[in-house]
Amino acid sequence: MQKTGVGIRVLNFLVDTLLIFGITYGASAWWDFHVMYWSYPPAQFYTLFFMVLFIYYTIFEALFKRSPGKWLSKSKVVNKNGGKPAFWQILVRSLVRLTIIDCFFIPFFDGPLHDYLSQTAVTEA
Repeated sequence: MQKTGVGIRVLNFLVDTLLIFGITYGASAWWDFHVMYWSYPPAQFYTLFFMVLFIYYTIFEALFKRSPGKWLSKSKVVNKNGGKPAFWQILVRSLVRLTIIDCFFIPFFDGPLHDYLSQTAVTEA
């Protein structure tokens, strides 16, 4: 089980964040249309962004153990034993990603906070 380096993790982050931003932009435009014509309550872009982020990572990592960024870099999410992570571990990963301080733990835990708290790792596929 070969853990991925920081460079691969950054590539995963950039690809996934661009996709999440695009999905959120489309969802925001769709929602704004309904606000204008159907009197839906308005939603802030950042609220939709965090909702899409949570759903995106939860679905992709629960079903495939990978997100599109991880497919591009040929890496996957595993538990500490190298097996498929449990659903609770995926939920913890997705929830902790919503915090701003997630990436600041890389020097202390040899990975981001969401890996440490969920007891998972990203390895080569």
